[in-house]
Amino acid sequence: MSLSLTRRRVLELFGVGAATALIGCDGTAGSGGPDAPGLPDGSGGPDASVDAGADLCGPAAVAWAVGGTAAMTRKDCYPDPFSAAVASCPLVVCATTAGPCTATAPVREDVSEGYPGLPVRLALKIVSATTCAPVVGAVIEIWHTQVTGVYSGVTPSPGFCSGGDADAPNHSYFRGKQTTDATGRVHFDTCFPGWYPGRAIHIHFRVTVGATSYLVSQLFFDTALTTEIFANHPTYQPEGQPNVSNANDGVIGGGGSIAQYLLDTQRMSDGAMLASKVIALRSAAQPNCST
Repeated sequence: MSLSLTRRRVLELFGVGAATALIGCDGTAGSGGPDAPGLPDGSGGPDASVDAGADLCGPAAVAWAVGGTAAMTRKDCYPDPFSAAVASCPLVVCATTAGPCTATAPVREDVSEGYPGLPVRLALKIVSATTCAPVVGAVIEIWHTQVTGVYSGVTPSPGFCSGGDADAPNHSYFRGKQTTDATGRVHFDTCFPGWYPGRAIHIHFRVTVGATSYLVSQLFFDTALTTEIFANHPTYQPEGQPNVSNANDGVIGGGGSIAQYLLDTQRMSDGAMLASKVIALRSAAQPNCST
């Protein structure tokens, strides 16, 4: 039995995975909260970018790529997933728990450290919820599990996060930071996450401007997409299907607005996934979001 499966069995028996709870959208929890004052609106102006659409190097591949980020052989062809301008402010992503698996994240674009999986270009655009203007100079941190459902790094809860993998604390795989450019954008090259009991597939992220953490939350994939990947992708098939869907997730489930957390996805001509999201940050003047 693998280490990850042993961990899953323990969590299933004791219900640890379901212990994470939704932190309200009032921004009162977390460091600073998304309603912290002084949010810069940015000065980058409209994007000088290609319209969102099909992969510029041809039609989508017939299957998802294998081999991790090394399989991203046509990155120069990936389309810009964001329109030339944000026509209307997107849904504000509510704050959620950061969870117990935080750790030091290096500044880098490719966060995979060569680990296997379905390669993903994760593109994020940060805008002001007040003006829809890009937020320039925001630091975006992401973290998520590898295919086995294990987090890397030295975390506050090593037994839970490492899942018994003694080598996991020696690595920083699937953790990284980038700073938004003049158009409010960053991107990371990563792999599709794994799962562990009690949680749907997710990616944690934090948005910091200056010394203030404006938002800590999570991003999710469409449940049907996740089901298809774990049914057919050779790297994910051995792990079995996730035991929790988005609708039943302890953080975003329970009748809330799941759409605000979902990533938009496309398959590229090299078989990589392009996943994207526009995230609106509130200022002190913005009303609290609600689910």
